[in-house]
Amino acid sequence: MRNSEKFELFSKEEKLTNFYSDNTDILFHMQKMELSRIISLKEDDFSEKDEYAHAPEDWEDARDNYQRVLEIVGDIAGNFVAPRAEEVDRQGAKLEDGDVYYAQGTKEALDRLTKSDLMGFTLPRYYGGINMPKTVYSIAIELISRADASLMNLFGLQEIADTIQKFGSEQQKADYLPRFSSGEVTGAMALTEPDAGSDLQSVMLRADQGDDGHWYLNGVKRFITNGCGDVLLVLARSEAGSTGGRGLSLFLYERDENMQIRRIEDKLGIHGSPTCELQFNNAPATLVGRRKMGLIRYTLSLMNGARLGVAAQAIGIAEAAFREADNYSRQRQQFKTSIRSFSAVFEMLTSMRVEIEASRTLLYETSRVVDIAEGLEEKMENYPDKKEELKEDAKRYSKYASLLTPALKIHATEMANQVCYDALQVHGGPGFTRDFSIERLYRDARITNIYEGTTQLQVAAAIGGVITGVLFDRLNEYEEAYDFQPVQDIFSRAQEFRNSLESAVAHVKEKNDPAYQEFHAGRIVDIALDTTISYLMCIDALHSDRKKKIAEMFVSKAKYRVEEKLNYILSDDYLMINEHDSVLEDF
Repeated sequence: MRNSEKFELFSKEEKLTNFYSDNTDILFHMQKMELSRIISLKEDDFSEKDEYAHAPEDWEDARDNYQRVLEIVGDIAGNFVAPRAEEVDRQGAKLEDGDVYYAQGTKEALDRLTKSDLMGFTLPRYYGGINMPKTVYSIAIELISRADASLMNLFGLQEIADTIQKFGSEQQKADYLPRFSSGEVTGAMALTEPDAGSDLQSVMLRADQGDDGHWYLNGVKRFITNGCGDVLLVLARSEAGSTGGRGLSLFLYERDENMQIRRIEDKLGIHGSPTCELQFNNAPATLVGRRKMGLIRYTLSLMNGARLGVAAQAIGIAEAAFREADNYSRQRQQFKTSIRSFSAVFEMLTSMRVEIEASRTLLYETSRVVDIAEGLEEKMENYPDKKEELKEDAKRYSKYASLLTPALKIHATEMANQVCYDALQVHGGPGFTRDFSIERLYRDARITNIYEGTTQLQVAAAIGGVITGVLFDRLNEYEEAYDFQPVQDIFSRAQEFRNSLESAVAHVKEKNDPAYQEFHAGRIVDIALDTTISYLMCIDALHSDRKKKIAEMFVSKAKYRVEEKLNYILSDDYLMINEHDSVLEDF
């Protein structure tokens, strides 16, 4: 089939589409989502309404602002970014004579986002930003990612500016934040090294303090997303002779001739996003915050924000893949009927839709929790007299954020990979060709459960909050806040999942065997995810008959997943733990 005929029959995405207003699920959440506390914290009780022309006057005005911004992002994503995505993927970023050049479509998209004042998305208005909460930013990232996942890796790196705003000096903020907001500079977080991937405590790039009191960076960083950016946050070993995380500090470096880009990676996907290897040669930098806090405080904060962004990116990719598969299945005829009518196909499509909406409701809940946690911390810092009043609430939400952020990344990124796998399968043989966007989405999705911490690392980050009861505290709050009687038949299943989770946690705690707990940590977190999402989908179901059907389908399948994992945990089966070495050694 000629390309012109294929495009006529199977359009990749309808042109002239606003990716915000065409997504009824996002619109549903924006309509029913409780944002009043987030707005109050983010707007400092509307203290800026007389100082900035675009600052909201009240809660309704703020919600209207959020809608308007998302409509702008949705328009850019659907009508400007998406039509360029295929060419960006084919052209990719290039390294020539030590400089990285974005694909033409990437440059044009960044220019459009900059001119729309969207590059200081979460930064305060004082620094030229538009002061959006993380919840709105997560939606924006999803919209951009649906259009082109590689562009998200540039648009979604605004967490770097946020980190400077949270922990930088007043001079650093004044020097850099307005430039981020205006789009004059882009950023990168230079954390990983050839021998320090997930294990950032092993970072060895040196930060040496000269006789002049200034800091200089020496060493190599690898796998740095947008390492060609103008302003980098660099994790470096500031304490000579140290080996652990306490010897690391965070530094702000503005690119000059003392850093060389040695190569960009030839990657499977996200070709529009350059991933660089960097060589620092006595590169001047300034310390961010306090020495020795680089990993244990600043980088953890930076990466938690990045993980939230990757989860939103994954959902955007999955949304695009589903729409490609659904569109193809409606038009593809086999045996004189649309393949969408075959049970093997409609089961895949229905499961995709349910899981995407499950991840989305978890994304918004996690984003809200992060917004409240950060808002309370900022309020305590700005109003010391309120610290005692707010500290318990801040501590509680910080725990929730620390649990939900890695849990979200697990579910969203694993979901996106499965959705893309199934969406390509719906296309059959044509999906394996470059004639259809699904092969690009399939490739782009694969990185999401790897970078910013693999799924296995996220399990290690989330399991503590499950074992220690943090999740149960949050579930208790849902039970106290909502009347689930209208959806009791579904909610009773969710409560059964909770009982299963409690049984699994009690069992591993009673065994008091770290090896057994570690082995089953992923299964325990999976049960925790099915439980949490079931609660959230029951909350959604209170507002919509369609959401009630979605919740019914989710818990129906989750029942069998939970039972299988619980049975394995309770079995005390040590075969894999005890015998894996002999199997691998024999091989």
